[in-house]
Amino acid sequence: MSANSERTAAASGITIVPTGASLAAEIRGIDLRHIDDDAFAAIHRAWLDHLVLLFRDQRLGDDDLIAFSRRFGELDWAPVQETGRRFVEGHPELYVVSNVVENGVPIGSLGAGEAVWHTDMSYLPDPPKASMLYALEIPPSGGNTGFVNMYAVYEALPAALKQRVASLRVKHDGTYNSGGYLRAGVTPSEDPRDAPGTLHPLVCTHPETGRKCLYLGRRRNAYIEGMPLAESETLLDEIWRYAEHADLAWYNTWRVGDLVLWDNRCTMHRRDPFDASARRVMHRTQIKGSHRPAA
Repeated sequence: MSANSERTAAASGITIVPTGASLAAEIRGIDLRHIDDDAFAAIHRAWLDHLVLLFRDQRLGDDDLIAFSRRFGELDWAPVQETGRRFVEGHPELYVVSNVVENGVPIGSLGAGEAVWHTDMSYLPDPPKASMLYALEIPPSGGNTGFVNMYAVYEALPAALKQRVASLRVKHDGTYNSGGYLRAGVTPSEDPRDAPGTLHPLVCTHPETGRKCLYLGRRRNAYIEGMPLAESETLLDEIWRYAEHADLAWYNTWRVGDLVLWDNRCTMHRRDPFDASARRVMHRTQIKGSHRPAA
């Protein structure tokens, strides 16, 4: 934590507690329904410093979640779920992450299985800069969410590999979501060269911190522009070995009332599977990106 963060936190009355991992901090002493400009400035600085922030014991209605999210910028509308549903009635900004089925229809997305490492919506030309996930119902065990520090992943690459990937672009696949479900309206292709998606630089510069990070999106159907497919697969496998290193990750064991905010530009995240007979209901918002991913 920087000295500036400590001073701002003291002025605002909040406490910033780093997890001790490669990323993430818990913010204590704050009710997100009632924050002033000093508190928000401290939260924003801590977010840039720690990449992921955890706020426990919140009591947020949908309007409260949307209002806090809007502090960070304009919100994206929720994407269409694999079921064809789009958003919470009356709240187009809210995306439901849930395994619950009501009247034979899933109320949300991603089921109860593993959600693989990914960056939210990076298959689009202009991905969101941030995401927030708020826990309404959680299972007794499982369903933990992990985050990885993509600054640290880039810094962990050997010099020769850094040089090799410096000017490459990778296709971020738009065929499947992180739970492995086919996206609504998409025709699947198992050849990543033909699959829908967007090319982004493999190494990006964060528009607010100026730091370099790897920008991978997700592994399935990824493709490095201009390479023979076999060469692309081999290089991506080599890079992903660094991205999946446990020392660079932190996991949240969810409690009801947890809100987690992450920087979508310099992290990836995943979810552990959980018992499909247990209920898990989360609401997510996303803040529009102000800059397209760039080297």
